[in-house]
Amino acid sequence: MRAEGLVKTHRADGAPVRAVRGVDLSVGRGEFLAVTGPSGAGKSTLLHLLGGLDRPDEGRIWLDGRRVDGYSEARWAVLRRRGVGIVFQFFNLVSHLTVADNVELPALLAGRSPKEARESRAELLADLGLDGKENSTPGELSGGEQQRVALARALVNHPDVLLADEPAGSLDSKGTREVLRLLSRFHARGQTIVLVTHDARMASAADRVISLFDGRIADDAVLGGGAPRTGGVSGVLELKG
Repeated sequence: MRAEGLVKTHRADGAPVRAVRGVDLSVGRGEFLAVTGPSGAGKSTLLHLLGGLDRPDEGRIWLDGRRVDGYSEARWAVLRRRGVGIVFQFFNLVSHLTVADNVELPALLAGRSPKEARESRAELLADLGLDGKENSTPGELSGGEQQRVALARALVNHPDVLLADEPAGSLDSKGTREVLRLLSRFHARGQTIVLVTHDARMASAADRVISLFDGRIADDAVLGGGAPRTGGVSGVLELKG
């Protein structure tokens, strides 16, 4: 994925607020990137632009050589099912569906057979320690269990990139540790992850951390002794995944 010159302005109490002011950023295949910064810095807006959940006011986005920023919501939905998994802070599970149905639904919508959907769901739930919860509804689960179901749902189609927006923001310390452990496990298997978080513990698990301030990159550091990358206020975002 490649993007150029992304800009997004929101309106707050009638006044324009520039949430994203253009970012130079590349994320390599299998990289774990954490996006941090204070409230209102533009973290979630940037993630939502990358996942097609919001439209840029300016800028262009390509995926696999195709221009996608002009896609309709329906075309973006197809793109997300097949190539981009998203996990949210508040889970966004369908309350009246079972755990099994919540996880299988994206696979079925992406055109996979019921048998394939069941097999992928069973493998993920077992991997995430949710065996025996297939017939439970979200309301019967703890917060940590619900977030694990949300993670399974986001990964069921084996997306190239996983976008996680404050996935532990509504959890207690135990739930936060669970989510961090699971993200680290999938990253170790080669999953590309872009994580928005205000939690230093979560960010410390990443390969690289960028800090946003006022819609711009204020810092870009590779953890573990790597060389820092060049940040900036305009230019190219490239997700190779």
